Amino acid sequence: MTLSLKNAALLMLPIILGGCISTEYAKRDAGFETVANTAGAATAKHAVWIQNKLQAQAVSDEVKGLIGKRPLDAETAVQIALLNNKGLQAAYADLGDSAADAWQSTMLINPKVSIGTSGLGAPELEAFKTIEGMIATNILALATHKKNVEIAGTRFRQARLGAAVATLKLAADTRRAWINAVAAAENVGQLQRAQLAADASSELASKLGETGAMTKGSQAREHVFAAELAGQTAQARLAARLSKEELARLMGLWGPSTDYQIPNRLPALPTTLIKRDTIEAEALQKRIDLQMAKWELDATAKSYGLTEATRYVTDLEILTGFETERAIEDGKKKVETSGQVELDFAIPIFDTGKARSRKAELAYMRAANQLAEKAVNVRSEARSAYEAYRSNYEIAKHYRNNVVPLRTKIEEESLLTYNGMISNTFELLTDTRDKINSILLSVNAKRDFWLADANLMPAIYGGGSGEAAGPGETASTPNAGSAGH
Repeated sequence: MTLSLKNAALLMLPIILGGCISTEYAKRDAGFETVANTAGAATAKHAVWIQNKLQAQAVSDEVKGLIGKRPLDAETAVQIALLNNKGLQAAYADLGDSAADAWQSTMLINPKVSIGTSGLGAPELEAFKTIEGMIATNILALATHKKNVEIAGTRFRQARLGAAVATLKLAADTRRAWINAVAAAENVGQLQRAQLAADASSELASKLGETGAMTKGSQAREHVFAAELAGQTAQARLAARLSKEELARLMGLWGPSTDYQIPNRLPALPTTLIKRDTIEAEALQKRIDLQMAKWELDATAKSYGLTEATRYVTDLEILTGFETERAIEDGKKKVETSGQVELDFAIPIFDTGKARSRKAELAYMRAANQLAEKAVNVRSEARSAYEAYRSNYEIAKHYRNNVVPLRTKIEEESLLTYNGMISNTFELLTDTRDKINSILLSVNAKRDFWLADANLMPAIYGGGSGEAAGPGETASTPNAGSAGH
């Protein structure tokens, strides 16, 4: 049995049309270069997508070297997190999954092949046998292939930006966790100094009580202050340990690696502030989540156009093939082969596609409004972040330059009058406690400033909507003077 060249071409047409297209999506690290470059521009750190044992070992060695730095500064902590956090690696796997989906979209639906015969096993039909072969290809899939590839490409670009957002969010969260952990450690140190003064006051009260120079009520006030301060110091130690654990989680550390060291005090305030007069424009240009919203609108628009194009026809197949008949006439074998073409489609009698078209229209309107809302929010978040940055700097500087020096001066004068027998011991201890309380307030103000500084990067690039916390809005710190004297 032989086929004519024309019929063979007819038979192979759907297979040719359904061939696979090789694209960049097939790369193992598809899209990660953009993620790494974006993260590097925003954080000045490098990220790695670990996909084999060799890379895993190299990253492990680098992390061990970074942990060895003592004490661990904020920049090192962020770099460790970007290398070692397993949740971030999972986000990169999602990027690879999206690349695979986009790669799959470039491939057409496999054609269906059917082969049949008749006249077998029937002696009366021995002279007449028929062989049929058909290949079915979805023509609608062919017609919409290009648009589907474009939509999948847009979704991939969204996933690429999503991975970048996850990277920036981890960097910002790690920096904030480091600030909170160091501030908590600094508060513990200040409370321990306050505890020394409180213990001295309590001990003195006991001795004066033994001589009858101090009433039991006055003694009790000194004792309860020391006791309450001991409880507050214990709470501060717990807060410091929990803050350090949160930092360890973000850095992906466990086992012996959690025995890392951090500074016992926050860095001093900078001498000058960073000028961000154009922070709104920067945010509109660089915010990754805003770019994602734009891609969402683009993908929705393409999907809307695809829905409109396929409103009336939801399934359309072309079937091509051949039919070969063999017959015996006058003792001679005769073989005839002819091509076949069939068209298979659904008639839109009941479902005219209006509902699907309306849903696509609403999806586009939703995406457009979400993009507009995101642009407004980005502007506001950028302004708020810079306002918090400037205001918290002024507040922290006020405590550093005015409140703490005045409390120190009061303590010094109290010491002079005590040495001159003008004031008593309890007045001196009270002034000392008040000074320590002011120092605690100063530490908290400095922490709020550094948190506001850490929130500038997410406000400009994305990766976190955490607003800069004002005084009293972050984790509470025990107040050395709360018990009062």
